[in-house]
Amino acid sequence: MTRLILLGTAAIFGAAGLPAAEPTASRVSSGLQVLYDFSDLDDGSIKDRSENEAPVDLKIVNSSSVWQTERGLSISGQALIRSDLPPRRLTNAVRESGAVSVEVWMRPANLKQSGPARIVTLSGNGSDRNFTLGQDGDRIEARLRTTETNTNGIPSLRTKSKALKPELTHVVYTRGRSGGARIYVNGILNSTASIIGELSNWDDNHPLGLANELSSDRPWQGTFRLVALYSRELQPDEVIQNFRAGPNATLVVKDDNVSAKNAQLFEYGVAAVFSRHCIECHDAATRQGGLDLSRKSRALQGGEQGPPVVPKQPGESLLWTLVDADAMPHDRPPLSDAEKTVLHEWIKGGAEWTLETIDPAVYVHGEQSQKVFVQRLTVPEYIATVRNSLGVDIATEARQLLPQDLRADGFSNTAYNLNVDLSHIEAYAKLAEIIVDRLNVNELTRRHTKSRELTDENLTKFIQPVGRQLLRGPLNRKEVQLYCGISTTVAASGGDIDDAVRYIIEAMLQSPRFLYRIESQRGDGSRWPVSQHELASRLSYILWGASPDDVLLNVADAGKLDRADAAEQVQRMLGDRRAVARSRQFIAEWLNLNRLDNLRPDPEKFPDWNRHLATDMQLETLEFFEEIAWRRNRPLTDLFNVQLTFVTPRLARHYNLPVKLDGLDDEVQQIDLTQVAGRGGLLTHGSVLTIGGDDASTVARGLFVMHELLRGVVRDPPPCVDTTPAAPRPGLTQRAIAEQRIANKSCTGCHSKFEPLSFGLERFDGLGAFHWQDRHGNKLREDGIVSFPGEEELVAYKSTAQLMDLLADSPRVRESLTWKVTQFAVGRPLGPEDASIVARIHQAAQDGGGTWSSLMTAIVMSDLVWTTRTEPESQDQGIEPRISAQ
Repeated sequence: MTRLILLGTAAIFGAAGLPAAEPTASRVSSGLQVLYDFSDLDDGSIKDRSENEAPVDLKIVNSSSVWQTERGLSISGQALIRSDLPPRRLTNAVRESGAVSVEVWMRPANLKQSGPARIVTLSGNGSDRNFTLGQDGDRIEARLRTTETNTNGIPSLRTKSKALKPELTHVVYTRGRSGGARIYVNGILNSTASIIGELSNWDDNHPLGLANELSSDRPWQGTFRLVALYSRELQPDEVIQNFRAGPNATLVVKDDNVSAKNAQLFEYGVAAVFSRHCIECHDAATRQGGLDLSRKSRALQGGEQGPPVVPKQPGESLLWTLVDADAMPHDRPPLSDAEKTVLHEWIKGGAEWTLETIDPAVYVHGEQSQKVFVQRLTVPEYIATVRNSLGVDIATEARQLLPQDLRADGFSNTAYNLNVDLSHIEAYAKLAEIIVDRLNVNELTRRHTKSRELTDENLTKFIQPVGRQLLRGPLNRKEVQLYCGISTTVAASGGDIDDAVRYIIEAMLQSPRFLYRIESQRGDGSRWPVSQHELASRLSYILWGASPDDVLLNVADAGKLDRADAAEQVQRMLGDRRAVARSRQFIAEWLNLNRLDNLRPDPEKFPDWNRHLATDMQLETLEFFEEIAWRRNRPLTDLFNVQLTFVTPRLARHYNLPVKLDGLDDEVQQIDLTQVAGRGGLLTHGSVLTIGGDDASTVARGLFVMHELLRGVVRDPPPCVDTTPAAPRPGLTQRAIAEQRIANKSCTGCHSKFEPLSFGLERFDGLGAFHWQDRHGNKLREDGIVSFPGEEELVAYKSTAQLMDLLADSPRVRESLTWKVTQFAVGRPLGPEDASIVARIHQAAQDGGGTWSSLMTAIVMSDLVWTTRTEPESQDQGIEPRISAQ
């Protein structure tokens, strides 16, 4: 459903001294619970225009004190506007999200009103409320009930003096789940505070009221223009967006609901079905039957048998009749009943085709890319977090005790695969003891309190600051009480404050808030902005792979981590060595460099192989990446064709490099490759070439290039196909074997797409050494013809260097790098709902030069980081930390 905003005239704003409304500005609708525009009074009723189910309409109790004007609803005397019933939908939504925003466009009648005079309130009487936004002289006061305040919402948050004038004013009070509360006046931040606690104690029997307390003893006088309530925290840019949209906003529903739903069905359903079952044979390169379903223009033209789809007529649509009869796809399992339903409903609904190009790579991960998972700290993140928070190096012990993180979808930080079992729990307990043993507990305690008393008041002085650092945000009162409770047991056994502190830190190190990057993920299914401390944590783990430092936490504490401040923080953090270390983790993960630790080639074929060569290959790639991405700050595509590398003398001999290096065998040295045949770029590193196995498989190497560099999609071979690799022999090279597969009619559809991508690497053996002929005496080549995903034309290359240049110049490779780095950054597979955001990230990164720094900046400033996908309360799967005892 598309919502259009009709805005007020510039004259209305000009009269109040405010900037004119932008004619194309739109209001924020995500998380909107109620909206009153006072555009029409229907029998003394004010309609909720939010278009939510169970609208919260209001009744005017004393109509003699209320009248409608062309510019809103004016109130004088003892008026009260209230809901007949408690708005439980609103209350429940706020309780679940733990966040709320109250927005008002209004003109106070005078600056003498006090109490505070109730502008908007969800309350029962003068001392029992969920929230109240009121006027107290020339100030705005906001009261919010949490588990840490009293029932009257005290302590409250007040604006500075002279915040109000008797003129049209825009006021927003917003409070996030972590407790950061802010009041904006006319789009400008006026006051901030930390109102900690949960909203779980909100009373769902309180009605919603305007212009007075529900007990009718705190009247407010003035004119309402707009009132909106959100069950989420509004971010600074969203406050400005609503301010610019103006007060005279009326939601009008465009009559395209059916069309919009059909388009969404295509983008998230039908395109996925095409990607899984159809485009393998009907893409730009293959076009079986003359049909290309990957491109809108060609798909609508149809193939040899005509157009595949007749809108609104499934029975007349060739595509549907073939699918319904299980005649398509050929030689593959038929579509499931659910997939058929999606296709049928799409055609019946009008067959809206909204994508110019369908990219199968966007749909590879299916539902896994759309679920919300809590992220456990990976082993490297655990080590870095302990070092950042407590200054303790636990690397050796953590790698020995903790189970290894397993790869899923190409990375070992993929959230859905980061389970916790009994071995994790035992390791975390042991590591907590080791960490505390290495701390100077007495010194740490005295840093926060000089007293040795085992009282809650004294321990709180330690628990709050240390907990804030370890748990990456402020603790609520319940958490502080729980940690203080440890001291009771310590005191009973004759221990002192150092003993209590020791056990408190051990408890924190084993708590879910430390081991998981826990965020608020309950909502209405839409994207919500993350809180200040959640954002700080995201920035630090994406850029550093570690917890936020004090500088970042202080900005979050002040509620000032808006996009301008965040941009400054990002630049500061990218200048830190931890950002370099994190980037090296990416390259190691992406290329699976740890695979070399377990590489055991055939000793008869490779008698000189040893673990030192494996280490040398890993270092070559890591140092090469750092040189390009950091020391030279070059575009990331230079990784594929730049003519230099880093080798030890030992690795240089193994590669048969025509250079002589002095120094120790373990000393890594930079060398120039401009005069070295065939070698240059990542794909000529032993760390990558060993993917082909002992026989330098063209299948394995070709699939690597296709999947990791081009994000191409090739389905698994049918079960009946023998996939046992054929070994080269005299007169038959790996390339010749590949050409036989490509010539086979049953194989060419897939193998022709990826195996030629590896032909340029034929002169490198299974361990990356360069040869002009293989061990059977067969002459080796380096030319080939390749096709890039989505492209119809074949591209020829004559040498390894030309292939590397093609990859370095390929827009598809640039896009793939963006997708891979973004996936690693957010810790989950990417899917169709992310595609438009990733496209914007990619464009911003390219505009910045295509460097690592420009890409990381674009990622952390994108909506993938600033917002989170929420799931409604009823959809529990995948949200909670997955803990099992096995």
